[in-house]
Amino acid sequence: MLNPKILGLATLCCVSVISCETTTKPNSRGQKISGVRTTAYTHTESDHIKYGPKAATGDTLKYGRVRSAATDWSVYPVGTVFQIEGEPFLYEVDDYGSALVGTNTIDLYRPDKTAMKQWGAKNVNIKVVKWGSFTKSLAIMRPREKKNPHVQAMVKRIERSS
Repeated sequence: MLNPKILGLATLCCVSVISCETTTKPNSRGQKISGVRTTAYTHTESDHIKYGPKAATGDTLKYGRVRSAATDWSVYPVGTVFQIEGEPFLYEVDDYGSALVGTNTIDLYRPDKTAMKQWGAKNVNIKVVKWGSFTKSLAIMRPREKKNPHVQAMVKRIERSS
């Protein structure tokens, strides 16, 4: 039987290695970013109706302990996990939106228009728990870039910075 302390340490090491392998952003875990502009969106807005409650990743939008967020994936790549200062929730970047490209704004998913309007627009401080992957972002976006100018813009920005 393995010592629980050793098992815990081994697990932590494995998670750290996996996290580093999937992170292509040169910034470190736990990075704090001040004054990030945030807005809110919901799946019942007119520009999201055709996608329903699905994120750009194809997964269902989340609103629990971990919540969905939409961003410009050339700034915050898919899979980025962050926490807003003073909130107990984690947010995971799994969506993007045409209005977000080039704005450095994070759009936070809310399950209905009332909750969306309650959030409004706020500047917040965030702590990045884990940076996502530009490689995964590109894999999702490349098949869509010819149909969507905003996707094409994100792809070009990632390719230029690589």
